[in-house]
Amino acid sequence: MSDAAKPDHADTDLVLEYDFDAPPEKVWRAVTIPALRERWLPDCDLAGAEPESSVAGEEVRYRLRDSEPPFRESRVIFRIEPNEAGGTRFRIIQEACDIGGKRPQAANTNCCLMRAA
Repeated sequence: MSDAAKPDHADTDLVLEYDFDAPPEKVWRAVTIPALRERWLPDCDLAGAEPESSVAGEEVRYRLRDSEPPFRESRVIFRIEPNEAGGTRFRIIQEACDIGGKRPQAANTNCCLMRAA
């Protein structure tokens, strides 16, 4: 098993890549059957138990939500493909949601300048 970051994703993405001896079908079941997925990705970490989208046998996307305030959300994508050794290349990509959303502003960046008389 090996892991490596992939530079072809945005700077905000976390990318992990693993090679498993197991066939792709077995890895697919582990990420899509709720009872199996629950062992390593519990429902309480998900924004919704159902995948956002999936391409059978190749990719599934879930939305994650932090358990503590401010309850930020992210998307995790599992990509599965056969590897050269007859096993599975398993890629996990985590993308932050609403990266361009509202961020807190420092108090010294207010638009109006107030002066005392």
